[in-house]
Amino acid sequence: VQLQASGGGLVETGGSLRLSCVASGLTFRRYSISWFRQAPGKDREFVAAYRGTGTTHYRDSVKSRFTISRDNAKNTVYLQMNSLKSEDTAVYYCAADANIILSRLRFSDDYDYWGQGTQVTVSS
Repeated sequence: VQLQASGGGLVETGGSLRLSCVASGLTFRRYSISWFRQAPGKDREFVAAYRGTGTTHYRDSVKSRFTISRDNAKNTVYLQMNSLKSEDTAVYYCAADANIILSRLRFSDDYDYWGQGTQVTVSS
């Protein structure tokens, strides 16, 4: 199984980026795919999830600004990030798990597969 995250970059405050996570080697539609991020000196934190059941979930601080979407035909999950803030600066990772339950979405240790990360830098 491989997850390939891409789309990061340098953007000014208020700008937008779209991250992509392309998966291979798994039955994609059965997997919940989540985005996490890790800023320097901080723990990895949950950002958003698109469950295999079709529901989406977000951390409170991104709910009105980020949108997670999914294209099963392309084995890809996207994270559209709008109105970016300096506190969104981090390495963003995608993660996949076929059996994760709703109450465990935010726990990074519960995911079986991880992508390599893509850097998002928001300049103020």
